[in-house]
Amino acid sequence: MTTINGKLFKEMLASGANHLANKFREIDALNVFPVPDGDTGTNMSLTFSAGVKDALACSSDDVCDIAKALSKGLLMGARGNSGVITSQIFRGLYQGVDGMKEVNGFQLANALVSGSRVAYKAVMRPVEGTILTVIREAADYTYAYASGKEDVSCLEVMEKLVEEAKASLARTPELLPVLQEVGVVDSGGAGLLTIFEGFLSAMQGNMIEKTESDETSEGVQAAVESDEFGYCTEFIIRLSEQGLTIFKEEALKDALARIGNSIVCVQDDDIVKVHVHTLTPGEALNLGQRYGEFVKLKIENMQEQHENILTNAPVEKKEEQAPKQKYAIITVAAGDGLRDMFKELRADIVISGGQTMNPSTEDFVEAIKKVNAENIFLLPNNSNIVMAAQQAAIVCEDENVHVIPSKTIPQGLCACINFNPDIDFDMNVTEMSDALSLVKTGQITYAIKDTTFEGMEIKAGDYMGIKEKDIVLSIQDKMEATRRLLAQMIDDDSEIVTLIYGEDVCEEEANQIVEYIENNFDVEVELTNGSQPVYSFIIGVE
Repeated sequence: MTTINGKLFKEMLASGANHLANKFREIDALNVFPVPDGDTGTNMSLTFSAGVKDALACSSDDVCDIAKALSKGLLMGARGNSGVITSQIFRGLYQGVDGMKEVNGFQLANALVSGSRVAYKAVMRPVEGTILTVIREAADYTYAYASGKEDVSCLEVMEKLVEEAKASLARTPELLPVLQEVGVVDSGGAGLLTIFEGFLSAMQGNMIEKTESDETSEGVQAAVESDEFGYCTEFIIRLSEQGLTIFKEEALKDALARIGNSIVCVQDDDIVKVHVHTLTPGEALNLGQRYGEFVKLKIENMQEQHENILTNAPVEKKEEQAPKQKYAIITVAAGDGLRDMFKELRADIVISGGQTMNPSTEDFVEAIKKVNAENIFLLPNNSNIVMAAQQAAIVCEDENVHVIPSKTIPQGLCACINFNPDIDFDMNVTEMSDALSLVKTGQITYAIKDTTFEGMEIKAGDYMGIKEKDIVLSIQDKMEATRRLLAQMIDDDSEIVTLIYGEDVCEEEANQIVEYIENNFDVEVELTNGSQPVYSFIIGVE
């Protein structure tokens, strides 16, 4: 296999996506901590499948065009830190093959190095022993091999890449002590190797087919209630020579805003993609057609779809679109109780998600497009969601979006409490960001496997107390674990304890913990039924 053409590249992508979909559960199981939050494989599979779907739909036979479509699809579909980093690897690969119809061995090796470099730049504090290490070591090794051999084939390059990626993955425990302690390799690196193995298999003439159930295809959807009816109108236009001269994204957006909402308008060279919800789709098409010719269009009757859904659903009152406001807050939470807590604290949209349910970049983008505000704050409330939120802010460069990097639910709640609609944007950024350090976070969850953590023996089924990022205790009794964790978190400076109980805790058990706090500590207690999965209790101490 001397070169890679468009047809082969698409086969490689499909094979890689299928291989990852077949193995995502194994990769989930590699997550370091024994808590039931192993979602690296899920996130990477959802991310890569989203990108590959767009790549396979690309009408061009040029590798560069297919890589571009892949990059864009990955960007919008990215979930979790592993998904975001994966999107950046293939963004760099696209940059490395830009302008190429076919790719030879040396060009492929060079593009892989480009992928590594772009991924490293995207991460503020790169950690070795992760997916970043695997792509860097594998790409650098492969490039050195290709540079020292005349007329190196793409097949040889991919063989060397997989060979070194395997070796690099095996070394990750040496670089990251927590991996060594638990006895696993890095899950993100394992996911990337799986993709590359799928590529190699396709190049060898053995396309990997999907064997797993389509469990990951649905993924996590943003819980953004849509009250928009009429016609969902989507079209792609290729700009004419005159259109290239006169077309302005903002001008078309403004025109579409007069006839509809939920507007997305993106230009890429001479291609413009438009999405709008309107009662007059013909007018939308007329607005677009003045700039060029339609490449693709789709119009769906949302009212009809909605009525079909309502056949077995209660009728809900349709709300009018709110007038433009100065501020909006978009946050992430799992559980009806948590959603209500954030709503009461003025969150405009609560995206359904959290641990094991990481929203995608596109979920954030859709929420940003929905709110009608001059300034928008994003609260991810999970360390694995921060990068997707930041990527969404970059995508929505025309909006004033700022990510408050909340990594826990208590941090997100505290940031919301410190939001003040009567002060300016910069002051709110400062106040909300500073608030993150004012609260300590504790969580009670159960172990899904036997392991050790920093010398602590953890048995499957034990309840673990997690203080910030550290597991500080592991015992069989859920209530006792909660009491012990509280004793470690509350001190003489503590004033307020927020106790949020999950779906596996009854009200009586929650009240027992409240009684324990009141009898042993001089603090105010706020009890809420969060109905969250995974965590029996989420504790905030201020």
